[in-house]
Amino acid sequence: MSVSSSDGFAAFRHPGVARFALGRFLSAMGTTSTSVAVGWQLYETTNSTWSLGLVGLVEVVPVLTLALPAGAAADRFPRRRVAIAAHLTLATCAAALMALSHFSGPAWMYYVVLFFTGVGMAFRGPSVGAMLPQLVPAKDFANANAWFSSTYELASISGPAMAGFLIALASSAQLAFAFACAAHLGFVGVLFSLPARPAASTGKRQGLSDLLSGFRFVFRTRVFLAAITLDMFAVLLGGAVALLPVYAKDVLHVGPTGLGWLRAAPALGALLTALVQTRLPPWKRPGRVLLVTVAGFGLSTIVFGLSTVMWLSFVALFFTGVFDNVSVVIRSTLEQSLTPDSMRGRVSAIHYVFIGMSNELGSFESGATAALVGPVLSVVGGGLGTLLVVALVGLSFPQLLSLPPLAQLKPIEPREDEV
Repeated sequence: MSVSSSDGFAAFRHPGVARFALGRFLSAMGTTSTSVAVGWQLYETTNSTWSLGLVGLVEVVPVLTLALPAGAAADRFPRRRVAIAAHLTLATCAAALMALSHFSGPAWMYYVVLFFTGVGMAFRGPSVGAMLPQLVPAKDFANANAWFSSTYELASISGPAMAGFLIALASSAQLAFAFACAAHLGFVGVLFSLPARPAASTGKRQGLSDLLSGFRFVFRTRVFLAAITLDMFAVLLGGAVALLPVYAKDVLHVGPTGLGWLRAAPALGALLTALVQTRLPPWKRPGRVLLVTVAGFGLSTIVFGLSTVMWLSFVALFFTGVFDNVSVVIRSTLEQSLTPDSMRGRVSAIHYVFIGMSNELGSFESGATAALVGPVLSVVGGGLGTLLVVALVGLSFPQLLSLPPLAQLKPIEPREDEV
């Protein structure tokens, strides 16, 4: 596929997009720094892979239980206001984790704070995710998603590296948590600088039917359902991030600084891939590309699980990021292209449930499996499971194989029971 001569900076020609990208960069820095710091602190305190798996379980509970109300809130109230409240919650939780680290708090208190972190994440996902289409027109969705993915991945490189450096500097996680708190507050400042927009939906109905309308829309949009199903099970089975503290300490023997770079490796691969995608024309067969890249993600996971040397582990994680980024851009553009604005909050919430559930439950699955069979079998088995998922989704959703270029897609009109 040849390089496009189109404007690779098209998304940034629109007012507010650059600031929004900066804010999301800061938010991602805070989230990834917290993730690395929590994993290091808990494993140092408990020396237990089970404690790492519990992190994902505790965070996913509020994501699952609050996703539908959070999606409805993003449609019924100004999305900027919901996003501000969510990030103030995340900043407060990071400050609480800093205090726990400083005063050597017990492990169970970390899980209490992580539960409320999950609350903030539940409301952050649909509100922030649904703001982008308010800033750019449909024709620039793919370019915007590629650039926003680039900024996220840059944060995912610098955030873990910064966390590893701060942990090594202080011999504790408190500075990393303080950094995360400041980063979330930075996004709050950016959100206040963006123009206020009214709620996307003016409907008054707030019953159970309204909350479930996002599910109904997603399940009747088969091609989008296929894309998020593929990602959910692939990450659920193939995610190895939760076990990186174990690999860094017990397998590769590289310490907290090495942990930071291992965590940054997928983001580095994703960043470079996202930058390339800003200059490429649309994929002619995005559904087929999606299947191939998720299979590549599974194979890279297997290589990482079997590796016992730092450079090969880093390369394998790098390629998980390469393959995952293509999937992210296709899936995000597909959601924004097919969803009407009045439903973007609720559909984004469902999308976030699938992704959040796979990430957090994947962490729990990895930690629990590693406690039973060891980290190597846990990671390798997950990679093999990912390959099986690709085969099953390809057979079960033929619509994915015939998906046309994403720029040709139009929003699907909601039914009366989805408005």
